[in-house]
Amino acid sequence: MTDRPLSRPVRKAVLPVAGLGTRLLPATKSIPKEMVTVVDRPAIQWVVDEAREAGIEHFVFVTGRGKQAIEDHFDRAYELEDTLKRRGKTALLERLLDDLLPPGQCSFVRQQEPLGLGHAVWCARDVIGDEPFALLLPDMLVQGTPGCLRQMMDIYAKTGGNLIAVDEVPREEVHKYGVVGIDEDQTVGRAMRITEMVEKPDPQEAPSTFIISGRYILQPEIFALIEKTEPGAGGEIQITDAMRALLRDQPFWAVPYEGITHDCGSPLGFLKTNLAFAMDDPELAPALREFFEGFGKSGS
Repeated sequence: MTDRPLSRPVRKAVLPVAGLGTRLLPATKSIPKEMVTVVDRPAIQWVVDEAREAGIEHFVFVTGRGKQAIEDHFDRAYELEDTLKRRGKTALLERLLDDLLPPGQCSFVRQQEPLGLGHAVWCARDVIGDEPFALLLPDMLVQGTPGCLRQMMDIYAKTGGNLIAVDEVPREEVHKYGVVGIDEDQTVGRAMRITEMVEKPDPQEAPSTFIISGRYILQPEIFALIEKTEPGAGGEIQITDAMRALLRDQPFWAVPYEGITHDCGSPLGFLKTNLAFAMDDPELAPALREFFEGFGKSGS
């Protein structure tokens, strides 16, 4: 499709945040699901922090109606900042300022209809331009050091092309996910060349047990292919269909990452995510561990 190098630096990231968050209703009736807190910060902040660690310079939030709180979160709150300053709460003020994105480093585009992940990515095309970009799904929070995207960037420096973070699951569970086929004879470090992508396959017919996770590095040719992609189930345009088409012309690499992925988009997943991140906090973990030990002894 193109003769230009497929290893140009990745400076921009797309974060699709237009979803309604129906799995977390009624909590998300008036609060964007991305703003529901995980421990002491909105879920979206954890994802942005992961991307910043990986060197991302510009963030493209694909929003929808009722998502103004996300834009406000990454804006200055002068009254709050002044109050904290006057009350001598310097450490808290500095933490708020650290979470801000510098001026000009974030864009907000609107997905006016819920037409699927592929369509949400396509809505960011004019801001991304002719550059490779990262795609991070905000429902998925990854615990790992370094972060998942940082690990992918290190692999990308060696492979170029397109990368998909993958996780391995028991074969009997592959029918719930998108699954990649791999060529184990073509590897770069722990990355494996992808040969095919299958959506929710029968466990006995699945090409592997590696499932597509919520982190990607994609070349800009994906936009033209999304535009040609017909809506699938539920009338949605799927990113996997466009990636499958791009696979015919460009290399894709599966990257098994070091870390634990949490789906915080469901009630149980949200609770597990909070517990996992709290137990990873050296200030919170001891008291939380003591609480659960006492909870078990009480028989409550």
